[in-house]
Amino acid sequence: MKILYEDKNAEQLIKDELPLDTQIDVLYEIMRNVIDEGSIKAKTIKFKLQKHIKSEDVYRRLYALNKIISNGKGIDMIPNEKNIQEVLDSTNVWLTDEIAKRYVQNKIEAEVEKNLMEKQDKYIDEVRLGIIKKQKGPENAKTLKKYDDLKALDSRKLTKNIQAMLRPESFSEIVGQERAIKSLLSKMASPYPQHIILYGPPGVGKTTAARLALEEAKKLSYTIYDKEAKFVEVDGTTLRWDPREITNPLLGSVHDPIYQGSKRDLAEGGIPEPKPGLVTEAHGGVLFIDEIGELDSILQNKLLKVLEDKRVEFSSSYYDPEDENTPKYIKYLFDKGAPADFVLIGATTKEPSEINPALRSRCTEVYFEPLAATDIENIVVNAASKLEVEIEDGVAKTIGRYTIEGRKAINILADAYGYVLHNSELVDESKVRIDMKDLLEVISISRLFPYEELDKDVKAEVGHIYGLGVSGYIGSTIEIETSVFEAKEKGKGHVRFNDTAGSMAKDSVFNAASVIRKTTNKDINDYDIHVNIVGGGKIDGPSAGAAITVCIISSLLDKPLRQDIAVTGEISLRGIIKPVGGIFEKIYGARRKGIKLVILPSDNEKEVPTGLKDIETKTASNIEELMKLVFSLT
Repeated sequence: MKILYEDKNAEQLIKDELPLDTQIDVLYEIMRNVIDEGSIKAKTIKFKLQKHIKSEDVYRRLYALNKIISNGKGIDMIPNEKNIQEVLDSTNVWLTDEIAKRYVQNKIEAEVEKNLMEKQDKYIDEVRLGIIKKQKGPENAKTLKKYDDLKALDSRKLTKNIQAMLRPESFSEIVGQERAIKSLLSKMASPYPQHIILYGPPGVGKTTAARLALEEAKKLSYTIYDKEAKFVEVDGTTLRWDPREITNPLLGSVHDPIYQGSKRDLAEGGIPEPKPGLVTEAHGGVLFIDEIGELDSILQNKLLKVLEDKRVEFSSSYYDPEDENTPKYIKYLFDKGAPADFVLIGATTKEPSEINPALRSRCTEVYFEPLAATDIENIVVNAASKLEVEIEDGVAKTIGRYTIEGRKAINILADAYGYVLHNSELVDESKVRIDMKDLLEVISISRLFPYEELDKDVKAEVGHIYGLGVSGYIGSTIEIETSVFEAKEKGKGHVRFNDTAGSMAKDSVFNAASVIRKTTNKDINDYDIHVNIVGGGKIDGPSAGAAITVCIISSLLDKPLRQDIAVTGEISLRGIIKPVGGIFEKIYGARRKGIKLVILPSDNEKEVPTGLKDIETKTASNIEELMKLVFSLT
């Protein structure tokens, strides 16, 4: 109800002309329109105004009216003739405030009701559309066209992966790794399997062997693997994660409802959703990480924690364990974590010293061997058989001279296959024959370089010998040559050595000088000695010391050395041949070169692999024994 006053004169006129009881009756009427009857009765009882409100005395009635309209905040005493006008004005003010509040309240309620009606209509429309979509499905003309385009693209296959087609399907097809396979199986096919790191050069079958080992282990009754055990494979070089844990495909992450957005039904309730990672997918099976040495160091430490706990823990500031709307599986993941009990197999081409020590301490180690030339030949022959390709005699052996990787050998064969097929314009693929001239043309086009081999008819030479070195898991020969001349002025000779070989090799030369003086009774200061490492290779260790020493002695004494021998070992100032590392790899490098005899330190004798057929090994403990071996063989 609205009371409008045109101006103050009209208001004063009403006050002057209307009797007091009439004014109070009008105010009571306005109050009943503003305040509901229930509130009036409640306030009447609260302030004990029953007698006053029904009284004939206008002063008592005005007192009751003021108390009710002000909610007890008005006057405390019944008014009299002196202050009646003041109390009346005060009551008008209280009533005006109440009218203003009611007006605003009614306006807000009207707006709310209007919005509710609009939202109700919108909600009804959404429900109606939802029902229609459910009946028609989520598809429309555009989405169906995109789906058809994707199916059409997927039906077209441009390439066939020859590596996948020729991948070994059994251990018998993995060439040259019999010892590594036995070791791998003994560690996996056990009631108590161990985490494993596979070391070895690229392209020798580490990944394939691990995959086949799991399949073999599942067949055995005493192993822990069931038929559903998975082989989950991931590349450590491409495995990335966010330090803020926004995403972590390896261990898993939590999708919060605000920053990343979980599923719609969860996001609306503000519920975070954990996303288990690959470690949970591999639960009960094998997690294979290729190039594990390239895995981020922090992520490696997190992985170690999972290996210890066999679970992945999740946490989020948005998670409320008391929220009844949280699904059970989310509560389970937050309260107990995700299971992650698996066997870790990591493969790497790095040296063991380059791998995280904490990771190495939790894993046993298996070493895959570099492939010999005969192994490469067998791989090529087997691949040609699977491709149903005829190859000329000598093709497989020639490919073996140009690579030490099984994968690369297959690629060379595939290149030759495509070259012959294109240039011969054959209609029938089954009639492809790869001749030597075709292979040599492909090798020339690809600009491949062969691994050097010794000539069979090479003669003994003075001041020339082969040392042995290791790079990665591949051994190789180091060609050493020396020239010795009498100094122009006695006692003022010089020793020259190529600086690119490194400081360790230079130290070996100086050690050799002291040993030579003691052994031959010749003062090297009377000679100009030039030592050269052919090819400019850098020598990081002291293992070429023994070879350098006998090479200088050969030039000093003018004694020839047989050229199909190689020497490895550190030389001490006392002439003792000290043990060195990488014996297996060095013997491999000697075999590829065509070396027939390897002389190594006596302390390394136990490291010589068994079953060597095409190469001989002998040992020496000091320079005297070494000289007897190298000079008695010529």
